[in-house]
Amino acid sequence: MTQAPSLSIVAPCHNEEEGLREFCRRAAAAAQSVAGDSFELILVDDGSSDGTWEIISDLAAKLPQVLGVRLLRNHGHQLASTAGLSASRGERVLLIDADLQDPPELLLMMMPIMERGADVVYGLRTRREGESWFKLATASLFYRTLSSLASVTIPRDTGDFRLMRRRVVDILLAMPERDRFIRGMVSWIGGRQVALPYERDARFAGTTKYPLRKMINFALDAITSFSTTPLRIATWLGMISASVAMALLVYTFIRWLQGETVTGWSSIMAAVSAFSAIQLICIGIIGEYLGRLVQESKRRPMFMIETILRGNEHAELPTAFSEMGAGDKRAALDAAFAPGEARSKKNSRTG
Repeated sequence: MTQAPSLSIVAPCHNEEEGLREFCRRAAAAAQSVAGDSFELILVDDGSSDGTWEIISDLAAKLPQVLGVRLLRNHGHQLASTAGLSASRGERVLLIDADLQDPPELLLMMMPIMERGADVVYGLRTRREGESWFKLATASLFYRTLSSLASVTIPRDTGDFRLMRRRVVDILLAMPERDRFIRGMVSWIGGRQVALPYERDARFAGTTKYPLRKMINFALDAITSFSTTPLRIATWLGMISASVAMALLVYTFIRWLQGETVTGWSSIMAAVSAFSAIQLICIGIIGEYLGRLVQESKRRPMFMIETILRGNEHAELPTAFSEMGAGDKRAALDAAFAPGEARSKKNSRTG
């Protein structure tokens, strides 16, 4: 078994060909400053349609610390991050995006904080450059809504940019849910978690990979993963609607006893529409939770890795790699690039 590095840097990549080389240069320089050559830089190609994988292959051939992970298809940021964390072996693991909005150089400030006993050091955004007012406003609304609904304390204005101890990563990987919200899951784990305030830079190149549709889906995943409050809201809406309906029934009966007919087609239709809308909202809320239960019950693989690359060598991991325990994953990674007869015959496969 090869010796585990002291530091792993995990970066999910989706169509990042324009800035990937610069990210690798800066991340490797930061890692060497704190860990010497005892680090690995894990670049996860999340089903890119540009030349991202070709660049990863070239970087792996030039820098022995680079480990390329190519997923079979686009799984999304959270699962791509999970795949990278699963492939990591370092005692400390930095999770960071490859778009250079989160400066890799902050690793030099995070490591001393962890040396003083922190289990997690997470980046706290004090300013966000290069983002529209709409993105800033919706992000602020999302974090404040989540903070008020979540059953655990999730720091506001934070992303997945964080340095974690190995034990935290192993606990995170042992959590089986498919609809993942990593920053919330790390908060749920607990331990000593310390914020590092910083100003977030604008993207080095390219465009955001989170359009409005993905932002909404991400928000729904976050809220339904860490709060049952929407279900309670649905219950209260139902009780309020029933109370109003009962009051209207009593009012109608009293007017009938007084010999007066209730007129007003528009008011009746408005009431029916309002109650129908409330019912549909409640059904929709229940459906969000039920749909996630159905997806979890299928027990499909969390992610599928096509190939991993170190240097010029390609290897395959077991099909059930995403479902393995932490120790078995590290053993599978060591075996994938083991010398001699221990190496899989499939290692000669090209990506």
